[in-house]
Amino acid sequence: MNPGATSRWPAGRMLRWIFGSQLIFAAVLLGSDLMRVLPQLAFPSTAPAITRPFGPGDQTRRYDPARIDPRPAKPGSRPIPTTTDMPSRLEFVDTVWNDEPTITLTGQIAPGDSERFAEFLTTVDPVPTQAFLNSPGGSVQDALAMGRQMRGAGIATRMTATDVCLSACPYILASGTTRTVEDGAMVGVHQHYFGENTALPAFMAVEDIQRGQGEVMVYLSEMDIDPLIMRHALVTPPDEIYLLTSDEMKTYRLTTPSD
Repeated sequence: MNPGATSRWPAGRMLRWIFGSQLIFAAVLLGSDLMRVLPQLAFPSTAPAITRPFGPGDQTRRYDPARIDPRPAKPGSRPIPTTTDMPSRLEFVDTVWNDEPTITLTGQIAPGDSERFAEFLTTVDPVPTQAFLNSPGGSVQDALAMGRQMRGAGIATRMTATDVCLSACPYILASGTTRTVEDGAMVGVHQHYFGENTALPAFMAVEDIQRGQGEVMVYLSEMDIDPLIMRHALVTPPDEIYLLTSDEMKTYRLTTPSD
């Protein structure tokens, strides 16, 4: 008998070990995903629907980006008509509004949208001076990258009375050289997921969140936004949204004084 034969695993045993390891890894992934969603399934938000009017002290609403449809725009209030469905990723439109070169950003912020936006900016001539926002949010990293691109280009941000800017979208709003939000528009913040690694949720998720929050704080400082705005985000779970009042937006410098 070959003396080394006993030190090697039989092929069948090796295959069973590999298969068992894959099952364990799959179970870990499934379990970590369930840990994220089970609390929301077991204890769903009892906050009012986002369509219910809000006021000071009554500002938390249920949040589901896939169920936020555009509100009908008032005639003449926006450069382009509001779409009937909120796009699943940002749509960029180059137009003119009140004789100013303008762009509109509509839809969810999907991963990769910052690269698409950077390419879009190279195609518009002249460079836009203002951007209208209407987005239920999405990728935080892309929102931060787009915000820096807009600030670098010297673009002002605007929202009409029927626009929404939720979740990650306020970071784009914050980038405007001037920031105008009409009465009736909805601007809201909440907790974010910053990473997609679910294999080691016990500490990797915490590390991702801490790193992400640090990136957001640096960004807010760059944009001269009061970082205390984050206190509302940190205490509002991902399935809810805290809608900022006009006074709060002024206090945190998210909006700028009108001339």
